[in-house]
Amino acid sequence: MNIPNFAPRPLHGGRLLVAASRYGIAPADWLDLSTGINPQPWPVPAVPQDVWQRLPEDDDGLEAAAADYYGCASLLPVAGSQAAIQLLPLLFPRSRVAILSPTYSEHPHGWHQAGHQVSSVTADRIEAAVDSSDILLLVQPNNPTGNLFPPERVLGWRDRLAARGGTLVVDEAFIDATPEAGVVAHCAAGDEGKGLIVLRSLGKFFGLAGARVGFVFAQRAILDALAVRLGPWPVAGPSRWVAQRALADRVWQQAQCVLLGQAGTRLEALVRDAGWGETSGCALFRFVRTPHAAALYDAFARRGILLRLFDDLSALRVGLPADEAQWQRLETAVHGIGWRG
Repeated sequence: MNIPNFAPRPLHGGRLLVAASRYGIAPADWLDLSTGINPQPWPVPAVPQDVWQRLPEDDDGLEAAAADYYGCASLLPVAGSQAAIQLLPLLFPRSRVAILSPTYSEHPHGWHQAGHQVSSVTADRIEAAVDSSDILLLVQPNNPTGNLFPPERVLGWRDRLAARGGTLVVDEAFIDATPEAGVVAHCAAGDEGKGLIVLRSLGKFFGLAGARVGFVFAQRAILDALAVRLGPWPVAGPSRWVAQRALADRVWQQAQCVLLGQAGTRLEALVRDAGWGETSGCALFRFVRTPHAAALYDAFARRGILLRLFDDLSALRVGLPADEAQWQRLETAVHGIGWRG
């Protein structure tokens, strides 16, 4: 058998079980701040037994709930935005693809694997990249840096790309806490949605990463082509049931926007005052560039606190604690380590 030679997949998250083995601390005793996922997830009720027994159905109300929440009906449910990240590059002819860097590693990996010409561009070089690329890909807010461009600027880039047949792809996985910054409502099924593809997910803001539910918003031709690639039942029935109810829960969503804003501000102050280095981020995490990233990661890990280490960037990402006891544990560790860059 002739097996293609694929590049190894990127590693993700803090890898709690690996850290538990390395540091000799049981998994249950860790404070895992490595993911950037809301530690106060939407409270999932018991899923009715019959939902587990039936195949998923498209007319169960999920698409309507998603259209109402996101403000756009030209959508396709997928098994988390990861499914779209892997398949979207296969829908385009070989193209010049500019991707904001640093960013979520699966994006450049997917376009490379599909044979596209991929270039990494820093935030200050995107303007030039718009006019020299066929496809521009942004994560808004960026993961892991938290960089966020104003929506009017993003839409201006879309217009410039679309005018010559190009496409803007925007991954908005972390944007729910600041919905006014999103551009998903500008996607549409017809020509008015030309040149824009937006990815959304329930994993981060809703804290439902294990449900594997996401959405692609784009022109209908792109969604139809993607649906063919995905095949039937791309999202499990119980996940659809949970997602529909989470998307419809306006009271919880509004409360979370307030709570995450407060928690993000608290985390920002803690990390900034620690003096480790340059900081940035969004409501769900803080990103710190420091030449001492590896040493800081180790110091926290020895206290059973898991951060996300980016060796290649010499940086750390710190997620939100879930409750006051976890906040106190993190603050005690920060003051106990006492490291200043």
